[in-house]
Amino acid sequence: MLIRTETPIPSSEITDERLYWNRREWLRQAGLLAGAAVAGLLTPGCRAEGQQVRRKANPGPYDTDEPWTSYEDITTYNNFYEFGTGKRDPARNAHRLRTRPWTIRVEGLCHQPATYELEDFIKPYTLEERVYRLRCVEGWSMVIPWLGFPLAEVIRRAEPMSSAKFVEFTTLYDPEQMPGQKAPILDGPYVEGLRLDEALHPLTILAVGLYGKMLPNQNGAPIRLVVPWKYGFKSIKSIVRIRFVEKQPITTWMKAAPHEYGFYSNVNPNVDHPRWSQKTERRIGEFRKRKTLMFNGYAEQVAHLYEGMDLRKYF
Repeated sequence: MLIRTETPIPSSEITDERLYWNRREWLRQAGLLAGAAVAGLLTPGCRAEGQQVRRKANPGPYDTDEPWTSYEDITTYNNFYEFGTGKRDPARNAHRLRTRPWTIRVEGLCHQPATYELEDFIKPYTLEERVYRLRCVEGWSMVIPWLGFPLAEVIRRAEPMSSAKFVEFTTLYDPEQMPGQKAPILDGPYVEGLRLDEALHPLTILAVGLYGKMLPNQNGAPIRLVVPWKYGFKSIKSIVRIRFVEKQPITTWMKAAPHEYGFYSNVNPNVDHPRWSQKTERRIGEFRKRKTLMFNGYAEQVAHLYEGMDLRKYF
């Protein structure tokens, strides 16, 4: 398979001076403007809540040009067990979550460990709009216009040691704010991980918004991981810790059901989950199923990361 060489995103793809001032109001509301290098990213039609719209501006090098899933569906059809196991539970219950103040610890095998207030954590980075497919292991999918920045920039800032091979992420644990954590379903706090080269890949981002708006609580506010070639549960929400480690982390779903959930969790139509076929998917908002693409359609960008690996064994 031919693998395209990645190139940096040109500034013309992430900055639109005509739209900059609209973005200032979003950032003011989010409390993220102070000192941030912020791109103007709202595209025409981006505020049309509840409507399925297409990106009007030229897509960036990593964007899909497929129709966006409606804002209403994205924000009311969620898996976020910290707020309940039903798809509508997060939208009903996530108002309990207090996202200010919020701190993020960067620690482990790195030369620049630190504890940041959210605003200081985001301040050095330029926010970019990324329109990605999202594929759930349960067999449904969405197309979401995220707002965020590459995780690679955070990693470079932390200066991982040569012994660091993986990055581990942890969700807030506070059963009073997150009542689903009181249920005996998953051990808390929620933990996920990536191999370091996966974390450094240009497709991997930390998101702080969607649809040009501040990230809703039910979608992982105030900051979440987005890894578009992996099943959705890998994109951990409401992050409070990023830790560099030498050994592969034991993630929450691996601990809960190791025969069903592997560490890599790459979208793979050739390897079924014990309870759900992965060959097809239903895009939320559509009736007919579509074929699932290898690596969720990002094979050209990421297949080289897994050359020589048995993807049935390393699922």
